[in-house]
Amino acid sequence: MSEFFAARPLAAFFQRGLLYLAVVLSFLAIGHSAPAQAQQYRFTDVTVEGNQRIEGDTILAFSGIERGETVGAGELNAAYQRILDSGLFEKVEMDPQGSRLVIRVTELPTINRIAFEGNDKLKSEDLSSFIQSKTRQVFSPSQAEQDAAVIAEAYAQNGRISARVTPKVIRRSDNRVDLVFEIFEGSAIEIKRISFSGNRVYSDRRLRRAIQSKQAGLLRALISSDTFVEDRITFDRQVLTDFYNARGYVDFRVTGVNAELSRERDGYFVTFTVEEGQQFSFGEITTVSEYDGVEAAPYHDTLKLKSGKTYSPSLVENAIARMERLGVEEGVDFLRVEPRVTRNDRDLTLDVEFLLQRGPRVFVERIDIEGNTTTLDRVIRRQFDTAEGDPFNPRAIRQAAERIRALRFFSNVDVNAREGSRPDQVVIETEVEETTTGSVSVGASFSTNSGLGLQFGLSERNFMGRGQKLDFSILGTADTINYNIGFVEPAFLGRDVAFGLDFAFREANEDDNTQFDTAIGVFRPSLTFPTGDNGRLSLFYNGRYEDMSDFNGISTVLAAEAAEGGLWTSALGYEYSYDTRRTGLDPNSGVLLSFGQEFAGLGGDNDYIKTSARAVGQTMVLSEEVTLRAIAEAGAIHFTSGSSRFINRFNSQVMRGFEPNGMGPVENGEHLGGDYFAVVKFEAEFPLGLPEEYGITGGAFYDIGSMWGVDDRGATVNSEGFEPRHVVGLSVFWTSPFGPLRMDFSNVLKSEPGDIDQNFNLTVQTDF
Repeated sequence: MSEFFAARPLAAFFQRGLLYLAVVLSFLAIGHSAPAQAQQYRFTDVTVEGNQRIEGDTILAFSGIERGETVGAGELNAAYQRILDSGLFEKVEMDPQGSRLVIRVTELPTINRIAFEGNDKLKSEDLSSFIQSKTRQVFSPSQAEQDAAVIAEAYAQNGRISARVTPKVIRRSDNRVDLVFEIFEGSAIEIKRISFSGNRVYSDRRLRRAIQSKQAGLLRALISSDTFVEDRITFDRQVLTDFYNARGYVDFRVTGVNAELSRERDGYFVTFTVEEGQQFSFGEITTVSEYDGVEAAPYHDTLKLKSGKTYSPSLVENAIARMERLGVEEGVDFLRVEPRVTRNDRDLTLDVEFLLQRGPRVFVERIDIEGNTTTLDRVIRRQFDTAEGDPFNPRAIRQAAERIRALRFFSNVDVNAREGSRPDQVVIETEVEETTTGSVSVGASFSTNSGLGLQFGLSERNFMGRGQKLDFSILGTADTINYNIGFVEPAFLGRDVAFGLDFAFREANEDDNTQFDTAIGVFRPSLTFPTGDNGRLSLFYNGRYEDMSDFNGISTVLAAEAAEGGLWTSALGYEYSYDTRRTGLDPNSGVLLSFGQEFAGLGGDNDYIKTSARAVGQTMVLSEEVTLRAIAEAGAIHFTSGSSRFINRFNSQVMRGFEPNGMGPVENGEHLGGDYFAVVKFEAEFPLGLPEEYGITGGAFYDIGSMWGVDDRGATVNSEGFEPRHVVGLSVFWTSPFGPLRMDFSNVLKSEPGDIDQNFNLTVQTDF
């Protein structure tokens, strides 16, 4: 029995081995014989069925199969794939029938209509511009999915990260479809809190004012900048870096940004982690030249940098620009100015050495402009100081790009340089994306002086793509109505000269402070051109018609002036302004100076010289939490023949605490205006301790000024001489969704007989 059980397993083993060997040999035989048995086709006739719009020859070209050509199954499958990959067919069948091949296709439908459903925050017109699918084109399912993703991203950029977009197809006759994007917008995810970690010099309040993202305020439904947008947060990182660098903190870094979604998933808490570092000042400033034949001294004299001044990269860039501009004026080609900065950690200064050297001999071959569908090429091209054939200057190209962005005609501007047809030439490629430049505004205003006012306006910053500005507005209150039309050509005759043309007409009825009606028409062409980095000079002609009528008072002076009726004025004038706020040389302070004169007597009925001056200085103190501002204004009008009228004299509200036309010379209780005025205003604006998202700040002011001088025409006039008035007060500012609102609470410390005090003044204006 033991021998039986020992032999049985061995026999079974040999039987199974023989069986496995037979199976393997069978597979090997099949494998060797397969190539010989592969099916081959030779079609003498190839026909296409099912096509309606697309020609059969086109489909045959896609397949790549020629009549009479021998093809295998693999080549037939490849032909099928090529036809399908053309993106024109919904279904493809390859049907070999002996020597005949039938290709059956089902064409993709064409798009009959594209619609958007469920969108409220974004307009259908805007969404249409985002997508690639278009009506009367072949419908592509993959493209529709991509378009849905693009629309969802557009909503995410508007703070609605939960938005969902689903493309749906509605079949129509004649192989057409309606493409409908069903949109669930979701709610905007707002920023509940923005905080900073690591900041010591500047408070969270000050840094929040610097960045673009904002916290949700009281009326958050009307605010767009409080929604969470990732790209905006990324931009804010750079804004913070620029903010600190401009104030001398050259080691500043944003080490991280943490955006934490709230438990209710309805808002983010954003925290910027920063390292401020130390504040540096300018140390020794020198200029050396390695350019043969170029002396350093004249270039060094152009510098406005001073040792001890807070270091700012923008000041260095401006100094380099002035040096290179001098090089162009002197005919020095390829001048490059390289700043070499030496750090002195012991005294926290940065020595700057400006090295004058010869740059590579590279010329601008041409300037290419793309993407400007509305704006003319010349509007963009004139922002370049460089022309074809000029030496290539990278800094000048960067500055041109900034000027193009400053036009605000484009949503995106990219300016890059690439190698031209030769190694010593470059091509400047400028790509822009147009944006809307026109607007229609309906506004309202209110003040305790003029009451409720309504405004309608039309504005176009890029009229007919020529870079011109056109404005029209109507403003009306209970007693006045103003019509204004303005036109500006910024590059008159191709020069850096702005030509302006203004028309205005104003009618005012009798009110509490005037006992007559007035009508004023103005025609004012002007030419304005730069006189330096910060200066502007404007030359103008002023043609005016002025009428006083329907006098209903007891002043003999005003009665005589109103009796003269309508008079014409023809005058030439100029106005010079100097504004350091334009270049932002000092981020904490700025100065505006203006002075102008008007000479009447070139025809017309009036003959006078009118002079006006204004100076504004502003600075920020206490870690930029408090803004201090000083304003000085003065005006004088002198008639060389005849005498002034109320309508010519200064009669507006020149200082707080008094009604418009509520101070100055008075006859029989009626104000006459003044030939002269002067006022100095000091004010401070500071936080009140409220969360800054409320947009409420406080202020305090002190004004001192006077209005005097009038041709009394033999009447008894009070307060005719210079008598200064003194006013102190408090202000409340609110950046409300209804417009900037200001409340002034005034206390007149010193006035003159006949003055009309105004203890409270409210102004608010908005556009909607």
